[in-house]
Order: sequence, then C-alpha cells, then structure tokens
Amino acid sequence: MIRRRRCKILATLGPASNDEASIEKLWRAGADVFRINMSHANPEAMRETVAMIRAVEERVGRPIGVLVDLQGPKLRVGAFAGGGADLQAGQLFTFDSDPTPGDATRVCLPHPEILLALAPGHQLLIDDGKLRLHIVEADADRAVAKVDVGGRISNRKGVSLPDTEIAVAALTAKDRVDLEAAVETGVDWVALSFVQRAADVMEVKRIAGNRALVLAKIEKPQAISRLDEIMTVADALMVARGDLGVEMPLEKVPGLQKRITRDGRRLGRPVVVATQMLESMISAPAPTRAEVSDVATAVFEGGDAIMLSAESASGKYPFEAVTMMNRIAEEVEEDAVYRSIIAAQRAAPERTGADAVAVAARDMAETLDLKAIVAWTSSGATALRVARERPFAPILALTPNRDTARRLTPVWGVAAVVTKDANDVDDMADRACKFAVRQGLAGPGDRILIIAGVPFGTPGATNMLRLAFIADDGKRAE
Repeated sequence: MIRRRRCKILATLGPASNDEASIEKLWRAGADVFRINMSHANPEAMRETVAMIRAVEERVGRPIGVLVDLQGPKLRVGAFAGGGADLQAGQLFTFDSDPTPGDATRVCLPHPEILLALAPGHQLLIDDGKLRLHIVEADADRAVAKVDVGGRISNRKGVSLPDTEIAVAALTAKDRVDLEAAVETGVDWVALSFVQRAADVMEVKRIAGNRALVLAKIEKPQAISRLDEIMTVADALMVARGDLGVEMPLEKVPGLQKRITRDGRRLGRPVVVATQMLESMISAPAPTRAEVSDVATAVFEGGDAIMLSAESASGKYPFEAVTMMNRIAEEVEEDAVYRSIIAAQRAAPERTGADAVAVAARDMAETLDLKAIVAWTSSGATALRVARERPFAPILALTPNRDTARRLTPVWGVAAVVTKDANDVDDMADRACKFAVRQGLAGPGDRILIIAGVPFGTPGATNMLRLAFIADDGKRAE
C-alpha cells in the first residue's frame, strides 16, 4: 500500500547510511527520494549507491527516486605561509593572482574570472560569511579589499560573492564527468549548483536529454534576480537555504522560501526545501522546537518535499531524523488549519485545456468527497497538473513507464504505480478501480475520479475525466 503523506522526504546518503540495509531502513522510516552528493562521491561510488537503491526498490515493490547533486564550482582562496592569518576590521587586504603563499596582507585568489568580475563596492564573504570584506580597488590581477568583519582566514577557505556575477559556467569538468555517469546509470533527477541564469540549467538539460530531469538549486542572489526565467526552464527547484543565508541577509530567506514555493506551485514545478531542517539531530536524538516549527512551516506552505542533508548522511541518528520528519509532516497534514492554508494558496490555472481539466478534477473530488483521483500518465505531465491544484483526495498515478514513476517521487501528493497502458476507456476505468482498491485508497461503494489523455500514450494530452463507482467485487460498476 502507498504512503498517504502528501509532502515528500528527501534523505541524503553518506557514511552513516550508505549500505543496503540502511537505505531500506530509511525508506521504511519515510524517505521517498535518496540524494547522492557528488561533493563527496565519484562516479564509481555513485553507481554502487544507485545499485543498492534499486535493489531496495525491487524488494519493497515501490518506485524510489534517486537525485544526484552535482558539486558545482568551488571558489576558494589559496594557501598561507603559516596556514592562516588574522585579519582586523578596518585593515586593507589584497587578493591577487600571485601563487606565492599568503600572509596578513595578501593571498592568492586562484580564480582569474573572479578578479575580472570584481568592482569597487562588491562584497567578499570568506568561510561561510565568518569574515566580510568589500572591494575598494580592483583590476584584472588584484583586488584590494577593506575588512568589515575580521577573524582568522586560513588555507583554501571558501569565497562567496553576493554582488558579483561571475563569467563561469555552473558545470565544472568534474560535474560534466559526474553528470554523464549519472544519466548513464539511470538516475531520475540531477541537481545543479551555482545556478546564476537560465542558460546554466539549459546546458545540463542539453546533456541529460530525456534521461533525467533537472532540479535548479536556488542559492545565489543572481538566481533570485532571474528566478522567473530559471523556473521556466527547470523541471524542479530547491530552496538551498544554507548558501542563500550566506550570500543574502538571513532575514530575507524565509520570505524567499515562501515566494519560491508559491511560484513553483503556480508553474507546476516541484519545490524542495533544504538545509538545516533538523540540524541538531546530527548529534542529538531529538530536534529543537524551532526545527520542528521550521519543518512544519514548509509542509504548511505546500512545499513538494523537505530534505535532510548531514542529518541522514553523517549524523548519529539518521533513521530517527527521517522518522521525526515523517511524523512532523503527517501531523501537519492532519491539522485542521492545513486544508485552509493549502486552499488559500491555490493559484489561477493556466489557460490550457489540460489545466482546466485538472482544476475540474480537484473541484469534483472535493464536491463529491471522492476517495481518490487516479491519473493515467505516460510522461508524468497529467499527474503534475493535478498535483499543482493541491487536491485533498490522494493522487494515484498509473504509468507504463518506470522512469516516470520514479521521477514523480518528489511531487506533492502523488503515489505512482507501474502498469501497462490502458487498451481503451473501459479498461482504463476498470484498472483504475482495481488499483485504487489494491493500494488501500478506496473500497466497495466508494467513488473515484479518473483523469487521462486520449489517445492513450500521448504525452501532455490531458483531456478527459471519468467518474467511477467501485462495486462490491472491487471492480468498476456502471
């Protein structure tokens, strides 16, 4: 039987969970999609992990999604003669192209594209924002900065540039190797880091083709300024709150999370809320009250999925973290306020026949208190359209494509089952009733709604609704 929880859970795999028994345990605790972070993996390790996930999938008999998260460019300072230096507020400090080890006055910035892009007034944030500087003078070989917030700067610390658009591709040489390996292995989703523009996403989609869907991680101010165009080309979005909170004022992140969640829903793009959701559970068996509220807020907002990072990858309590996230989501979805919030956030439908049919399906299901909406879908488009409307009835997607079933795993409210395509309209209705009963969504005497595209197997042709009554023998009754 399928899960009844609407909001999905992504769990990152790592040293604490990267074996077949742990993966199955995490899935049974509530994980719907597994994330492989290529910052800590190579293609061979990724293939081994995917093989373990597929073995678990075969054993549990449910589609499991796999997301490979590409590392992206890593901008770092060079090395110091003494391993580091202490910078004082108000002093001047130089970043240059000289590979000589640095000191308290200068260090190499081994990224010529950054030196070319810096201009007076631009901020530089070092080591996740622990040190803050701004540029007072810049040319192609060096940039002089004034220290606003001082501290210890040491070898290879990361650099963030919230005001600077860098002429560097989101895909590095490592990313290209990892991306090709991922799509050849058969992963379902690829997450792209360091997105600054729609062209970054399009480059990944060009390489991936129809072998995987692309999720754009929104983690830079440049992406926020071009959010609409990025949303248009991406298949899904991630609110990467960790990096957003470094490169933008922290107080702006909650509002951006709400904006991205709602805009993604309006466009029918799944949205994943990520980073530090249950951070304390890396080392503690229970979360803080604030973390519980944070997770609950993402669920109340109607986000498609919520994600665990180090909590499930390297923490001491990976299974407890997934269990807790599952419990929070289930509790929120049972809350009396949840339905009113979800209903209040519904966006106007697109002016297409397919979206009009999806809205009608939601309204019929709620007016008639139907037990389920069963969506026949080849590409997943029909199920996505229904999910966009956030119906209160469960959405059961029936698809002849295993890849489609796996790609629907992070989508709000959708549970997918792989089955052969319908032969005709009557076969479609008969098997929709059968699967609704088999998956525990309906029983004899109940009614379900069936949504599909005719002719069958035509991607995106959502154009038909049919109401079906389940007879005492579990089959369709006229």
